Amino acid sequence: MKKCSVCGKGMKELTGKTPEGMEYKYFKCSCGEEIVDMSQLHAIADKYRTLKKYNAKLSKWGMSLGIRIPRELVKKYKLKESESVSIIPEKEGLRIIPSSDAKTL
Repeated sequence: MKKCSVCGKGMKELTGKTPEGMEYKYFKCSCGEEIVDMSQLHAIADKYRTLKKYNAKLSKWGMSLGIRIPRELVKKYKLKESESVSIIPEKEGLRIIPSSDAKTL
């Protein structure tokens, strides 16, 4: 059992998930301290590197640009023709949220 570096008590081993659903183990103390093992961090980083990437070309539509969403993603997220989506600018890219999920923002 791992001991907490803050209070010296024993830590409980738990399982967490990244937003993408990848599981990892970590240790948590009753004082609130949490520790993730470096090997766990490396394993998660390796999984992120192997995630499937989708490539798409932008095309001009009037004064705007359009993007085709790959078929696999259309099926996975149950997207429909003429459905509205929300596009949220983020620091490193864009987040596209189907209208059914956009209501929860």
